[in-house]
Amino acid sequence: MINNQRWLSQSFFVFFFTWGIFLPYWTGWLVEGKNLTVANASMIMAFGLIARAAATMFLFPFMSKFMSSKKIIITFTILALFATVLYIPATSSMSLLLITLLFSLVYPTLMPAIESGASSLVRQGKVHYGKSRSYGSIGFVVAVLIISMLTGVWGEQAILWSMIIGLLFLLIKQFMPTPPVLLVTPSPQDRKGKLSMKELWKVKTFPIVLVVVFLLQGAHAAYYNYGYIYLQGLNVNPFYIGMIINIAVIFEVLYFMKADTFLSKWRPSSLLLLAGIGSTIRWGMIYLFPSVGMFIISQALHALSFGMAHIAFIRYLNLSLPKQQIANAQGIYSGLALSLSTAILTFVGGYLYEIEPGLSFLGMILCTIPAMIIILVTRRRFSY
Repeated sequence: MINNQRWLSQSFFVFFFTWGIFLPYWTGWLVEGKNLTVANASMIMAFGLIARAAATMFLFPFMSKFMSSKKIIITFTILALFATVLYIPATSSMSLLLITLLFSLVYPTLMPAIESGASSLVRQGKVHYGKSRSYGSIGFVVAVLIISMLTGVWGEQAILWSMIIGLLFLLIKQFMPTPPVLLVTPSPQDRKGKLSMKELWKVKTFPIVLVVVFLLQGAHAAYYNYGYIYLQGLNVNPFYIGMIINIAVIFEVLYFMKADTFLSKWRPSSLLLLAGIGSTIRWGMIYLFPSVGMFIISQALHALSFGMAHIAFIRYLNLSLPKQQIANAQGIYSGLALSLSTAILTFVGGYLYEIEPGLSFLGMILCTIPAMIIILVTRRRFSY
């Protein structure tokens, strides 16, 4: 008999291991490994985020109407492997842009696919989301540490080859026994109306919560895209940069491990408000006190700025939405809150970074403060 908790934990670990290669290092790899300027690499990654938003918002929900979760994950993993291999001979900015667009259409779509499977297992009972999701964060930490060591020995090309190996492991994982609920293909009756995205927007609180998480998650754009380069500018050794980045994820892990019980009676709106406060303090600290020490201290607030905002949305999703809308909601969340918001703010952050590196972080409070205002204005009226 399959242990659903173990299966979900392992899936999160392997996927987020690859995410730990992609998220903190991909822009730096394009700069150092493919000799692009910071501006060109940022532009390519921003267009990739737009492609990612489109794929997770539309392609994944569409495919989820016709395919089981397992088939979707296998399909996108194979396509992601193919796209990653195409990077090997690419040298020009145009070829790297086209490959990144293809890669961004398929690889990030694995996230809502796995998250939707997680929601299905949680609704069945006996599966704790936070506990399993913490293994994903651990996978991220392990990847960042390994890549830091590998790049110190073999250079930036170790990033690409590590991604290929990670995706191979993810593919192998999908051919192992899978929980039965993830093998179910939606019926024709489901496709007629229950899975309509239009029905999702009729839930009054969904657009409000979506705007809030759009702003809170988008506020990480400067950190995700320029954190590595920012630390390089402070003359931090690349090996230690990996360790510093990992501090944020360690606090994220600690929160996820207790998320199922810690503040379990708090409404999603309360968690989102606390996340907004933590995020505002975090970006303000980096700007006001531009030093390695303060950057390290601010990393602890990742548990609030990202972890709590994410758990708040997942809790809202499981408490307030019908199960037929899980895939649509996850796709929109991944597409808008985790992709498009970051893409838009990457352009803004890049412009501010050219003026002053710390200013790109301070600019993110232009998202967090409005998010908190929206919560305070709407939480009592709509009770979410």
